[in-house]
Amino acid sequence: MKKTALVTGATCGIGYELAKQFAKDGHNLVLVARNISNLEKAASEFKEKYKISVTIISKDLAVPTAAGEIFSELRGRGIQIDFLVNNAGFQVYGLFSETDPQKEAQMIQTNLTSLTQLTKLFLPEMLKRSEGKILNVGSVGSYAAGPLNAVYCATKAYVLSFSEALSQELKGTGITVTALCPGATRTEFAKRAAMTDVRAFSLPGLQTSAGHVAATGYRALMKGKTIVVPGFLNKSTVFFFRFIPRKLASYIFMFFMSRNPGYKTKFDAENCQQTL
Repeated sequence: MKKTALVTGATCGIGYELAKQFAKDGHNLVLVARNISNLEKAASEFKEKYKISVTIISKDLAVPTAAGEIFSELRGRGIQIDFLVNNAGFQVYGLFSETDPQKEAQMIQTNLTSLTQLTKLFLPEMLKRSEGKILNVGSVGSYAAGPLNAVYCATKAYVLSFSEALSQELKGTGITVTALCPGATRTEFAKRAAMTDVRAFSLPGLQTSAGHVAATGYRALMKGKTIVVPGFLNKSTVFFFRFIPRKLASYIFMFFMSRNPGYKTKFDAENCQQTL
């Protein structure tokens, strides 16, 4: 029987590319995102190209009830989830003293709380079958405090810690948990956060394609790896952070998250098929 992957934030960027990886291997999909039109476009493409079944659910994971509603809908339709991909997330950029508290609360709900809730809901059924895989999308920012991204990096530090702990708890159960920790990636992510002119997203050679990130994460998930950091530069950065004072790591992070005064190039969203 074909297996089914649930992918959140599935209509753009890394989420879209992860869904494609599952579709290419013949797995059915449950795509979750906010925009119904974009969900329908993605579903139509995957059905036609890969001859799989695709279920779409339009939910905003910034809403506290969304995770429970997704679980209830799938249970009511008798759809079993074999792969849970917690990809949905967004960033609020700027000085903490100046950022929008409502947007930050929504970011915490999306990046952290809904991810935890979805894992809590779908894990028991995986344990009953002694089979299942969970992919949580963190960040290079999971490894250091992030000035100008204080709350975002805190949520991603949680994702990494949570994934590592859960992976250890589930040893021998047949369930694996993988944390995918990308760096700057060419998607709509930076545009949505008004960050296209920061150094990490505007200096040449620092960004990775969403396709590469997704392929790397997918391979790691299937192999049952606990942590994967795509790209040589990102791997080097994470390795480097282990051996320097946290204060210095925070300083470096702030430099790359600061505005680039020489930035003039229009943002390129070539790797994003639809907006979130």
